[in-house]
Amino acid sequence: MNFDSADAITIAAAVREGNVSAVDVTKAALARIATRNHQFNCFTTITAEAALADAARIDSEIAQGNNPGILAGVPFAVKNLFDIAGLTTLAGSKINADNPPATQDATAVAKLKQAGAVLLGALNMDEYAYGFVTENSHYGATHNPHDLQRVAGGSSGGSAAAVAGGLVPLTLGSDTNGSIRVPAALCGVFGLKPTYGRLSRAGVTLFSSSFDHIGCFARSVQDIAAVFDVLQGKDDRDPICTKRPPVKTLHVTSNEDISAIKIALAKSAVCGASRREGIAADYFTKGAQAEALAAVQKVAEALDVTEYVSIPEVHRARAAAFVITATEGANLHLDKLQRRPEDFDPATRDRFLAGALIPSSWYLQAQRFRRWYRDRVREVFQNVDIILAPTTPISAPLIGQETMILDGEEILIRPHLGLFTQPLSFIGLPVLSVPIQRPDALPLGVQLIAAPYNEALILQVAAVLEAKGIISAPVIFND
Repeated sequence: MNFDSADAITIAAAVREGNVSAVDVTKAALARIATRNHQFNCFTTITAEAALADAARIDSEIAQGNNPGILAGVPFAVKNLFDIAGLTTLAGSKINADNPPATQDATAVAKLKQAGAVLLGALNMDEYAYGFVTENSHYGATHNPHDLQRVAGGSSGGSAAAVAGGLVPLTLGSDTNGSIRVPAALCGVFGLKPTYGRLSRAGVTLFSSSFDHIGCFARSVQDIAAVFDVLQGKDDRDPICTKRPPVKTLHVTSNEDISAIKIALAKSAVCGASRREGIAADYFTKGAQAEALAAVQKVAEALDVTEYVSIPEVHRARAAAFVITATEGANLHLDKLQRRPEDFDPATRDRFLAGALIPSSWYLQAQRFRRWYRDRVREVFQNVDIILAPTTPISAPLIGQETMILDGEEILIRPHLGLFTQPLSFIGLPVLSVPIQRPDALPLGVQLIAAPYNEALILQVAAVLEAKGIISAPVIFND
């Protein structure tokens, strides 16, 4: 078996059937990390000894005739804001390195282990998850496997690059304003942000509690579905985790009949005051380069989608998202900002300081608008099941690049990489970024968006696109 490019479902089946041992799979993954990680800078900690012990336990269970789980022997790694028992949870920061080790695994880590997956370590990220580039002043930039001079995206950049570069087939990340979807798009892999509260965040360092989701990266739709199924379920350790019964989704990836699923392309609608202010009604096209729009059109044509659906006041949703996340993030770190400002990544510190100065009235107004916007988008989904939109306005920029040209205007890169993702996580919608590979060009992503708790519909549509060859996530080799 080619461990470099095999997906998780394939690896697990081979391990369960005795065609390969979990120990051999783990050793191969550790060898890939030893060879390639210096190019990508994905891992901040490698847990080789514990991984080999877990793999040996899985082989022992199989030898005794037991089934260790759907992810038996599959290597995985997690963004370094997930607690790993015995390790200090860095959350991309220098300050957190002074904290004691975690006493137990995050719920998501524990569930993957229970399903037979083997944890290989923790992955690089933007400090405290506040960023879209993973250019971390403490632990270095993570490099995009498609072009080592370019960013991997963020804040879950290490998670996306580790999958794209073939280090591991599965990783976990978190998404506040696009921190799973942006790196998934820039690195050319699948990235799922489920419905807000669908998966437990227990044992995860939060950035903005009313926004934060956890999710996963993989190289196939089946792998995304398998991980999502494993991670579902109520958790009393996370007060916002849903008590809805889990809904299995892996089986839908083999259902090619999507004729009853209503799919449309996103466009923006503006209301009275916005029209008077001269704000354009083409939010999902005006702010993107032609190549990003072409990626969406490629998906639309493959699905025979020609209809558009209007999402109201998207520009205001993004503005409100900025206000709420900056305020909540600053409040969470206010004590450290006062005591140890010099130990922050400068880019993170400056944004937290700005968030600390936001008037409370702005925060309250943003939350009021959030309720209004949620209700309007709920009305949109009465007439459509899936909405298509770009994930990012551009492909991966160069590491250190500060500005880009969009629609003839020079703008800052860091905030604008989340242009199309922020208005969706603002109200907790489930979204899968699917990868569009392009010959002799960098990959791009397209968002498949649904109403809350409709992840199965998203995965069914994605599986059809994958079967048609429209979306894919091949391993990128830089040996």
